[in-house]
Amino acid sequence: MINYENEVFERWGDTNAYKEHTAKTKNYTDEKWTDVNNGLMNIFADFAECKNKGNAPDSSDTLAMVSTLQKYITLNFYTCTDDILLGLGKMYVADERFKNNIDKYGEGNAEYVSKAITCYLGVKQNV
Repeated sequence: MINYENEVFERWGDTNAYKEHTAKTKNYTDEKWTDVNNGLMNIFADFAECKNKGNAPDSSDTLAMVSTLQKYITLNFYTCTDDILLGLGKMYVADERFKNNIDKYGEGNAEYVSKAITCYLGVKQNV
């Protein structure tokens, strides 16, 4: 596993989310990290399943997956605000490392997740 700790610190080390992440994960064992990361990847696999079933990024099933993703990140890493979620969605397609990892479940999955996040946040703002 590649360690991106220095890059993460340089980009986000002065944010509250980084500080919260550090505090929340400081006692994670290797086994816990594996479980948490596998859980996150399972969510991306579920997105691919939604996509493969023909669900549009703004379908109720897909929007529910975005809610699940946001809650999962908050539970296991840091409070995933709507602004952070939007930034993640953009990063999922802009950063080839994220894109390639999420696209392991099917070509275009990262783009699908990104669009779903945008749709989800649009629906939330209109409620």
